[in-house]
Amino acid sequence: MTELSAAKPQGDQPASLPQNSGPFRAGDRVQLTGPKGKLNTFMLEPGKVFHSHRGLLAHDSIIGQPDGSIVVNNVGIEHLALRPLLNDFVMGMPRGAAIIYPKDAQAIIGLADIFPGATVVEAGVGSGALSLWLLRAIGPSGTLKSFERREDFATVARGNAATFFGYDPENWSITLGDLSDALPEVTEPGSVDRVVLDMLAPWECLSAVSLALKPGGVLLCYVATVTQLSRVAEAIRATGDYTNPDSSETMVRGWHVEGLAVRPDHRMIGHTGFLLTARRLAPGAVLPELKRRPSKTDFSDEDVELWTPGSLGERSVSPKSLRKRVRAATASAELSKARDADDAEPEAEAD
Repeated sequence: MTELSAAKPQGDQPASLPQNSGPFRAGDRVQLTGPKGKLNTFMLEPGKVFHSHRGLLAHDSIIGQPDGSIVVNNVGIEHLALRPLLNDFVMGMPRGAAIIYPKDAQAIIGLADIFPGATVVEAGVGSGALSLWLLRAIGPSGTLKSFERREDFATVARGNAATFFGYDPENWSITLGDLSDALPEVTEPGSVDRVVLDMLAPWECLSAVSLALKPGGVLLCYVATVTQLSRVAEAIRATGDYTNPDSSETMVRGWHVEGLAVRPDHRMIGHTGFLLTARRLAPGAVLPELKRRPSKTDFSDEDVELWTPGSLGERSVSPKSLRKRVRAATASAELSKARDADDAEPEAEAD
C-alpha cells in the first residue's frame, strides 16, 4: 500500500474554492456554443487560434471578455462563450477509466448526504469524476480519502482535479492499494462520516468499512448490474451492522418546451448504475426484523460465480491510449497551476 501524495502547489492553497466567475483569463477553460448548438471546450492561451470548419476565432478575442459573452469569428459567425460547469468538465476531461456520470454523481451527493466538513472515503477513483463532486460538496474543511488499485488511473484523476481547481487539493489523498487492506491503516475506527464504493465487488470490503464508519454514517454502493446489486444487498444484511439497504437508479428525460410545443424529448439518459445506501448501526445494536413477504434470499455456488468480478467483466483501456490520457491530464494540470501561480505573484509583490 502506498499513498499518492498531492504535489505541493505553487503558493498557498486558497482558503476556499476559487470563484469560477469574472472576465476570462489566460489558462481558463471556455466552452463555445455555435449557432447549431455544437459545443467546443478548450483552454485559453494568448496568441492561439480556435479552428473549426466554420472559421477561426482568436483566443485573445475571448480573454478579458465577461463570462456569457457573444464572440464573433473571422467570418462573422457568433458563438456563446461560457465557463464550463463541473457537469460539462467531467464529460470532456481525459479518462483513464469509465466515469460516474453527472446524473448519478448528483444523486450520490444527495443520497449519501455529503456535507461541508465531512470525512468521506471513496473507492475506486477511476478518472476522478466523482472525486470532483465530492470535493465540491465537502468544501475545504472536509477530508476526502480515496483508494485506487492502479497508479495510472490515480495520476489521471490528480491531473483532472488540478486542471479544474487550479491547484492540488490538500484535503484529498489517494492511497494506492486494496481498500480492505489499506482502509484500517489510513483511518481510525469510527472516524468516517460517509463511504462511497464504486467497484466490482463492494461486498468484499464491508468488514473494513464497518470498522471505519461512525454510528449513523452512510454507506453508498454504486454497481452496474442486478446481480451485483443483489449480492451486495444480501451481504450488507448479513453483517448485522446496517439498516436495511435502499436501492434505486436515476433516469433523466429532457423536455422540449417552445411556445405551445411542449413534449418529452425522443431520447433519454436511462440506466447507468444502481445506487444502494444503508446506515451504520451503533455497536451492539440489533435491527428489528421487518415483517415482509417471504422472498428467495438463498443462492447456490453457481449463483455466486455469476456475481464474481471475473464473470462480470471489467472494461479496460489499452496501455497506449491510457498513456496518452495520462500525458493529457498532466499537461492540462500544469497549465492550470501555472496560471494560478502567475495570478498570485502580483499579490505577493504587493505584500
